[in-house]
Amino acid sequence: MDSFVVITILVVVSAVFSFVNARFFKLPGAIGVISIAVAVSVIAIFIGKVFPGMFKTITGFNNKINFSQTLLYTMLGFLLFAGSLRFNWNDLKKQMRPVFILSTLGVVLSTFVFGILFNWFTILIKVEIPLSYCLLFGALISPTDPVAVSAILRTSKIPKNLETIITGESLFNDGIGPILFISILEYITQSGQVHSTGIAVLFVREVFGGILLGGSLAFIAYKLMRKVDDFQTLVIVSLALVMGISVLANKFHFSIPLAEIAAGLLVGNLSFGKDPSGRMNEFLERFWTLIDELLNTVLFVMIGLQIVMMPFLSAYWLVCMAAILVITIARILSVFVPIVFLRRTLDINYNNIGILTWAGVRGGISIALALSIPNNKCKEIVVASCYFIVIFSIVVQGLTLNKVANYFVKEAPLPMPNPA
Repeated sequence: MDSFVVITILVVVSAVFSFVNARFFKLPGAIGVISIAVAVSVIAIFIGKVFPGMFKTITGFNNKINFSQTLLYTMLGFLLFAGSLRFNWNDLKKQMRPVFILSTLGVVLSTFVFGILFNWFTILIKVEIPLSYCLLFGALISPTDPVAVSAILRTSKIPKNLETIITGESLFNDGIGPILFISILEYITQSGQVHSTGIAVLFVREVFGGILLGGSLAFIAYKLMRKVDDFQTLVIVSLALVMGISVLANKFHFSIPLAEIAAGLLVGNLSFGKDPSGRMNEFLERFWTLIDELLNTVLFVMIGLQIVMMPFLSAYWLVCMAAILVITIARILSVFVPIVFLRRTLDINYNNIGILTWAGVRGGISIALALSIPNNKCKEIVVASCYFIVIFSIVVQGLTLNKVANYFVKEAPLPMPNPA
């Protein structure tokens, strides 16, 4: 089965699921598609017990996709560039402090809170998983997913300032989360032979290298795009920019997400073309919005179909449910603690904690990182629990986010306590 056949099957399946959802279920796009995909996967597992040949065909197709590689090194660049292209830089500047705090301190705090609590739960229910793997799990599940967040917020009605904070956090926490994940994974695989110097070098290379690469290439692309008024040329240059960043960032071990985000923010907030009306910007944004929605649909189909690759799920129901509870607690604390201790500098009241907590949606990036862990018994537990958290956050949190937002917005803002 060659690549074209795999892509064709994915697009056809995505089209069918989208039609079924739009025609019969009428759920928000991402939520409806992933729900149908999960249901189809569960049915396939049961049918596979009667018709093993059919089940083998489905699993073989999933193996051809290679979810982790396809998402992290192919689709992610397009999705992040498209999302950041529409992000208003002026709105981001107004909320830069809470975005920075939540995407750095919040991720680190959530990682360790989750790791410690999850380890305690596994001991309580007699499931063997070391603290190091619990922290590794915390590092990959703590960052909110920019792709999933973008898909959910598209149909939400939360206040504009909180939407900016949530979107900004989801875009920039990719700088901290993967570095924590890589550092802890190296600690596990190299028997503890990881030093602070190596982590610092990794951080500088991934973060600053990614931002510098994305910003530099985006500036070159901008210089080219502002000299023409041909829409076809603008599209080709923007596609070349995204694909070039992915290839170079992967080659030099820079952060692909941060490079694409830096490029998207720069291109999306500058005017180009000879027409001063900004018509070319509008056309380009529409093109990338279409790319974003198409790839999002395919991605959520891929996430839903991954369940057929996890026959071990049935053995970890209890630990998976515990993981959902623990990540919710970790998210609450990672939002609440910065707001309490930095209340003088953050323009956020206590009622916003509920919205920020419930909007912390996880997605395909967490699953892709979990699948990249070397094969062992601990990986099964992490992958199964990660999958449950992602499905819960997209479907349950996504469907109820507006209700949660309405509840807290209607509540009178609670006054911040005066510092002692």
